[in-house]
Amino acid sequence: MRLVIARCSVDYIGRLTAHLPMAPRLLLVKADGSVSVHADDRAYKPLNWMTPPCSLKEELVDGAGTWTVTNRVGEQLVITIESVEHDSSHELGVDPGLQKDGVEAELQRLLALHVETFGPGWSLVRREYPTAIGPVDLLCRDADGTTVAVEVKRRGEIDGVEQLTRYLELLNRDPLLAPVKGVFAAQEIRPQARVLAGDRGIDCFTVDYAVLKGTDDPTQRLF
Repeated sequence: MRLVIARCSVDYIGRLTAHLPMAPRLLLVKADGSVSVHADDRAYKPLNWMTPPCSLKEELVDGAGTWTVTNRVGEQLVITIESVEHDSSHELGVDPGLQKDGVEAELQRLLALHVETFGPGWSLVRREYPTAIGPVDLLCRDADGTTVAVEVKRRGEIDGVEQLTRYLELLNRDPLLAPVKGVFAAQEIRPQARVLAGDRGIDCFTVDYAVLKGTDDPTQRLF
Protein backbone atom coordinates (compact mmCIF):
# COMPACT_ATOMS: atom_id res chain seq x y z
CA MET A 1 0.00 0.00 0.00
CA ARG A 2 1.27 3.48 -0.91
CA LEU A 3 0.34 6.53 1.18
CA VAL A 4 0.89 9.99 -0.28
CA ILE A 5 -0.06 13.21 1.50
CA ALA A 6 -0.12 16.00 -1.07
CA ARG A 7 -1.63 19.37 -1.80
CA CYS A 8 -3.66 18.61 -4.89
CA SER A 9 -6.77 19.16 -6.98
CA VAL A 10 -8.74 16.28 -8.49
CA ASP A 11 -10.82 16.00 -11.67
CA TYR A 12 -12.91 12.97 -12.62
CA ILE A 13 -13.57 12.70 -16.37
CA GLY A 14 -15.99 10.07 -17.64
CA ARG A 15 -19.72 9.35 -17.52
CA LEU A 16 -19.86 12.31 -15.17
CA THR A 17 -17.41 15.05 -14.26
CA ALA A 18 -16.41 16.18 -10.79
CA HIS A 19 -13.84 18.62 -9.44
CA LEU A 20 -12.09 18.94 -6.09
CA PRO A 21 -10.24 22.26 -5.63
CA MET A 22 -6.65 22.46 -4.41
CA ALA A 23 -6.26 21.28 -0.79
CA PRO A 24 -4.13 18.88 1.31
CA ARG A 25 -5.35 15.29 0.87
CA LEU A 26 -4.36 11.66 1.35
CA LEU A 27 -3.83 9.64 -1.84
CA LEU A 28 -4.12 5.90 -1.30
CA VAL A 29 -2.81 3.38 -3.86
CA LYS A 30 -3.60 -0.24 -2.97
CA ALA A 31 -1.96 -3.43 -4.18
CA ASP A 32 -5.07 -4.26 -6.24
CA GLY A 33 -4.40 -1.11 -8.31
CA SER A 34 -7.19 1.02 -6.88
CA VAL A 35 -6.55 4.72 -6.26
CA SER A 36 -8.62 6.78 -3.82
CA VAL A 37 -8.54 10.36 -2.55
CA HIS A 38 -9.31 11.06 1.12
CA ALA A 39 -9.89 14.10 3.34
CA ASP A 40 -9.44 14.24 7.11
CA ASP A 41 -13.13 13.53 7.74
CA ARG A 42 -15.98 11.40 6.29
CA ALA A 43 -14.74 8.27 8.12
CA TYR A 44 -13.71 5.64 5.56
CA LYS A 45 -15.48 7.06 2.49
CA PRO A 46 -13.13 8.60 -0.12
CA LEU A 47 -13.81 11.91 -1.86
CA ASN A 48 -13.19 10.25 -5.21
CA TRP A 49 -11.67 7.00 -6.43
CA MET A 50 -10.96 4.63 -9.30
CA THR A 51 -11.47 0.89 -8.91
CA PRO A 52 -9.32 -1.72 -10.68
CA PRO A 53 -8.48 -2.67 -13.31
CA CYS A 54 -6.87 0.70 -13.99
CA SER A 55 -3.46 2.19 -14.79
CA LEU A 56 -1.57 4.98 -13.01
CA LYS A 57 0.68 7.33 -14.97
CA GLU A 58 2.83 9.68 -12.88
CA GLU A 59 4.29 12.85 -14.40
CA LEU A 60 6.04 14.68 -11.55
CA VAL A 61 8.99 17.06 -11.50
CA ASP A 62 10.37 18.01 -8.07
CA GLY A 63 7.22 16.66 -6.43
CA ALA A 64 4.76 18.61 -8.60
CA GLY A 65 2.80 17.51 -11.65
CA THR A 66 -0.02 15.08 -12.35
CA TRP A 67 -1.20 11.56 -11.70
CA THR A 68 -3.52 10.23 -14.40
CA VAL A 69 -5.52 7.13 -13.45
CA THR A 70 -7.36 5.48 -16.36
CA ASN A 71 -9.78 2.55 -16.19
CA ARG A 72 -10.57 0.03 -18.90
CA VAL A 73 -13.42 2.12 -20.39
CA GLY A 74 -11.30 5.26 -20.65
CA GLU A 75 -12.59 7.18 -17.64
CA GLN A 76 -9.88 9.20 -15.91
CA LEU A 77 -9.06 10.48 -12.46
CA VAL A 78 -6.60 13.35 -12.96
CA ILE A 79 -4.80 14.43 -9.78
CA THR A 80 -2.86 17.68 -10.11
CA ILE A 81 -0.21 17.79 -7.39
CA GLU A 82 1.23 21.09 -6.20
CA SER A 83 3.47 19.62 -3.49
CA VAL A 84 4.10 16.34 -1.67
CA GLU A 85 4.50 16.25 2.10
CA HIS A 86 4.79 12.47 2.54
CA ASP A 87 5.23 9.44 0.27
CA SER A 88 5.67 5.93 1.69
CA SER A 89 4.95 2.35 0.68
CA HIS A 90 4.11 -0.53 3.02
CA GLU A 91 3.74 -4.29 2.45
CA LEU A 92 0.67 -5.44 4.38
CA GLY A 93 0.52 -9.01 3.10
CA VAL A 94 -2.66 -11.06 2.80
CA ASP A 95 -5.37 -9.93 5.18
CA PRO A 96 -7.06 -12.75 7.15
CA GLY A 97 -10.41 -11.03 6.69
CA LEU A 98 -13.14 -10.04 9.10
CA GLN A 99 -13.79 -12.67 11.74
CA LYS A 100 -17.50 -13.31 12.10
CA ASP A 101 -19.10 -13.48 15.52
CA GLY A 102 -20.81 -16.66 16.68
CA VAL A 103 -24.23 -15.76 15.33
CA GLU A 104 -22.92 -14.84 11.86
CA ALA A 105 -20.85 -18.00 11.64
CA GLU A 106 -23.88 -20.09 12.65
CA LEU A 107 -26.12 -18.26 10.17
CA GLN A 108 -23.66 -19.05 7.41
CA ARG A 109 -23.48 -22.71 8.44
CA LEU A 110 -27.26 -23.10 8.61
CA LEU A 111 -27.86 -21.35 5.29
CA ALA A 112 -25.27 -23.61 3.66
CA LEU A 113 -27.16 -26.63 5.02
CA HIS A 114 -30.53 -25.23 3.97
CA VAL A 115 -29.64 -23.28 0.83
CA GLU A 116 -33.16 -23.89 -0.46
CA THR A 117 -34.16 -21.16 2.02
CA PHE A 118 -33.31 -18.71 -0.77
CA GLY A 119 -35.63 -20.47 -3.19
CA PRO A 120 -36.53 -23.88 -4.66
CA GLY A 121 -33.88 -25.39 -6.89
CA TRP A 122 -30.95 -23.59 -5.27
CA SER A 123 -27.70 -25.52 -4.70
CA LEU A 124 -24.50 -24.77 -2.81
CA VAL A 125 -21.24 -24.60 -4.78
CA ARG A 126 -18.97 -23.85 -1.82
CA ARG A 127 -18.75 -22.10 1.52
CA GLU A 128 -15.99 -19.48 1.95
CA TYR A 129 -15.30 -19.29 -1.78
CA PRO A 130 -11.84 -17.66 -2.09
CA THR A 131 -11.18 -14.38 -3.90
CA ALA A 132 -8.16 -12.08 -3.98
CA ILE A 133 -9.73 -9.84 -1.30
CA GLY A 134 -11.21 -12.50 0.97
CA PRO A 135 -13.72 -15.36 0.91
CA VAL A 136 -17.33 -15.06 -0.21
CA ASP A 137 -19.57 -16.57 2.48
CA LEU A 138 -21.63 -18.75 0.13
CA LEU A 139 -21.31 -19.36 -3.59
CA CYS A 140 -24.53 -20.89 -4.93
CA ARG A 141 -26.49 -21.56 -8.08
CA ASP A 142 -30.15 -20.67 -8.34
CA ALA A 143 -32.86 -22.68 -10.09
CA ASP A 144 -31.83 -21.22 -13.46
CA GLY A 145 -28.20 -22.22 -12.94
CA THR A 146 -27.02 -18.63 -12.42
CA THR A 147 -24.10 -18.17 -10.03
CA VAL A 148 -25.03 -16.26 -6.87
CA ALA A 149 -22.66 -14.82 -4.25
CA VAL A 150 -24.27 -14.58 -0.80
CA GLU A 151 -22.87 -12.33 1.94
CA VAL A 152 -24.19 -13.24 5.40
CA LYS A 153 -24.41 -10.75 8.27
CA ARG A 154 -26.17 -10.66 11.61
CA ARG A 155 -27.09 -7.04 11.00
CA GLY A 156 -27.05 -5.70 7.46
CA GLU A 157 -25.24 -2.37 7.16
CA ILE A 158 -23.95 -0.32 4.22
CA ASP A 159 -20.40 -1.66 4.66
CA GLY A 160 -21.67 -5.21 4.10
CA VAL A 161 -23.21 -4.17 0.77
CA GLU A 162 -19.93 -2.49 -0.20
CA GLN A 163 -18.06 -5.67 0.69
CA LEU A 164 -20.35 -7.81 -1.47
CA THR A 165 -20.04 -5.29 -4.32
CA ARG A 166 -16.25 -5.74 -4.31
CA TYR A 167 -16.63 -9.54 -4.37
CA LEU A 168 -19.03 -9.31 -7.31
CA GLU A 169 -16.61 -7.12 -9.28
CA LEU A 170 -13.96 -9.83 -8.97
CA LEU A 171 -16.21 -12.84 -9.52
CA ASN A 172 -17.73 -11.37 -12.68
CA ARG A 173 -14.26 -11.28 -14.26
CA ASP A 174 -14.19 -15.10 -14.18
CA PRO A 175 -15.79 -16.38 -17.42
CA LEU A 176 -16.54 -19.72 -15.73
CA LEU A 177 -18.74 -17.99 -13.14
CA ALA A 178 -20.11 -14.87 -14.85
CA PRO A 179 -22.69 -13.53 -14.74
CA VAL A 180 -22.72 -13.56 -10.94
CA LYS A 181 -25.64 -12.09 -8.98
CA GLY A 182 -25.51 -10.96 -5.35
CA VAL A 183 -27.69 -11.65 -2.32
CA PHE A 184 -27.23 -9.76 0.95
CA ALA A 185 -28.62 -11.94 3.77
CA ALA A 186 -29.05 -10.82 7.38
CA GLN A 187 -31.40 -11.08 10.35
CA GLU A 188 -31.98 -7.35 10.10
CA ILE A 189 -31.15 -5.07 7.18
CA ARG A 190 -30.97 -1.31 7.66
CA PRO A 191 -33.05 0.83 5.25
CA GLN A 192 -29.94 2.60 3.92
CA ALA A 193 -28.34 -0.77 3.15
CA ARG A 194 -31.46 -1.87 1.27
CA VAL A 195 -31.40 1.29 -0.84
CA LEU A 196 -27.70 0.85 -1.68
CA ALA A 197 -28.18 -2.85 -2.45
CA GLY A 198 -31.06 -2.04 -4.81
CA ASP A 199 -28.90 0.55 -6.56
CA ARG A 200 -26.14 -2.07 -7.01
CA GLY A 201 -28.57 -4.71 -8.33
CA ILE A 202 -28.15 -6.83 -5.18
CA ASP A 203 -31.12 -8.70 -3.67
CA CYS A 204 -31.77 -8.48 0.08
CA PHE A 205 -32.92 -11.51 2.10
CA THR A 206 -34.05 -11.36 5.74
CA VAL A 207 -33.09 -14.49 7.66
CA ASP A 208 -35.25 -15.93 10.48
CA TYR A 209 -32.58 -17.43 12.72
CA ALA A 210 -35.01 -19.32 14.95
CA VAL A 211 -36.71 -21.00 11.98
CA LEU A 212 -33.34 -21.98 10.50
CA LYS A 213 -32.30 -23.50 13.83
CA GLY A 214 -35.57 -25.40 14.01
CA THR A 215 -36.57 -23.81 17.32
CA ASP A 216 -39.56 -21.99 15.81
CA ASP A 217 -42.32 -23.10 13.46
CA PRO A 218 -43.98 -20.15 11.71
CA THR A 219 -47.06 -22.26 10.92
CA GLN A 220 -47.79 -22.52 14.67
CA ARG A 221 -47.76 -18.77 15.33
CA LEU A 222 -50.98 -17.02 16.35
CA PHE A 223 -49.75 -13.70 14.84
